[in-house]
Amino acid sequence: MSRDAGPGAAGVDPEQLWLRPAEPRRGRRPSFSREAITVAAVTLADAEGLDAVTMRRVAAHVGAGVMSLYSYAPDKETLLELMVDHVSGELTLTDPPTGDWRADLKTVAHLQRAHMLRHPWLPAALSTRRVPGPRTLAFLEQALAVLRPTGLDGAAKLEVFAQLTAFVAGHVTYEIGHAAASRSPERAAAEARYFAAVAADGCHPELAEALSAPGRTLTPEATFARFLNRLVDGLDTD
Repeated sequence: MSRDAGPGAAGVDPEQLWLRPAEPRRGRRPSFSREAITVAAVTLADAEGLDAVTMRRVAAHVGAGVMSLYSYAPDKETLLELMVDHVSGELTLTDPPTGDWRADLKTVAHLQRAHMLRHPWLPAALSTRRVPGPRTLAFLEQALAVLRPTGLDGAAKLEVFAQLTAFVAGHVTYEIGHAAASRSPERAAAEARYFAAVAADGCHPELAEALSAPGRTLTPEATFARFLNRLVDGLDTD
């Protein structure tokens, strides 16, 4: 199995990764750190996407040989864990919970959306199970504090947070794809003609009625807020 295998290719031992200090193998101590490797990988992913993150390219960024990286990140799966936790350090709620858990939960979601838009590779990286590292745990602690007024038990609070994160990741994935498609006027025009034809064919009356309804504000922020309100306002805490 290639050490550059994609997400889910190999299991990562969370005790080894997060509870034990990263130590290089025997020999001369390298001139870089696990932090430097992680930063290089994040920089590559931000600029070119996850496919650009290979051990060879990360090694080139830190000015090292590929083999010298494996003591710190033995495979790409481990590197992804490090990357996700590293950028999670950007996630922090600057104000304490207000007690209005729905409003506070929406603040969490908006923070997550901005975070994922800064790092467009994150939704894909989060699509497989990850064991939260220290920075991720710090944000999770804040999110669970937001949910304290709900009276939900611990398992339910974790489910709500997972549901919220999955919603944000899915929406950001759609948002990025839609933005890329909208940059092509030809494609946008073709899509409009297609839906007009579908609405007029008589076979899709429900869709035709929906498409004929007055339009809504379609800015990315307004669309996200509208979907988020439906999700959070509809959460049942009983």
